[in-house]
Amino acid sequence: MLKAGQTAPTFELPDADMEVVNLASFRGKQHVLLYFYPKDNTPGCTLQATDFSDHEDAFARLGYTILGVSRDDCLRHADFRDKHGISVRLLSDTEGSVCHQYGVWQAREVDGARKFGIVRSTFVIDKQGVVRLALYGVNAKGHALEMLRAVKEFES
Repeated sequence: MLKAGQTAPTFELPDADMEVVNLASFRGKQHVLLYFYPKDNTPGCTLQATDFSDHEDAFARLGYTILGVSRDDCLRHADFRDKHGISVRLLSDTEGSVCHQYGVWQAREVDGARKFGIVRSTFVIDKQGVVRLALYGVNAKGHALEMLRAVKEFES
């Protein structure tokens, strides 16, 4: 699992429009709020994506780009985005390689069986590519506002 002070692993992933997003392209230009979520069109993930979209302008004023990542494919991301009016970029990690790099692909007990999945997690990455904040196991409700407060503290 990543910790504050570590260099954020770089990656290239396609977004909902199949355009490749390279994390390194933000270096020296913008901070990145990178969040991982389990699955498109589920209640918690929808709430989280729409909340981040609702506050996207406030994050942008502070110099942040918001990127959401799940293992859903690009077409599913596009449907999810269009159905719920999501404006943040959703990245597709179908192979799970970025989920592994960030330590969000974890085992948990479900009905007595061990299953793997994405643990809802958020990373604040500064313009130099350094992780300023790494949160694992976050709650979707109210998370966007919590993160907005956190990044405001970094900027003050």
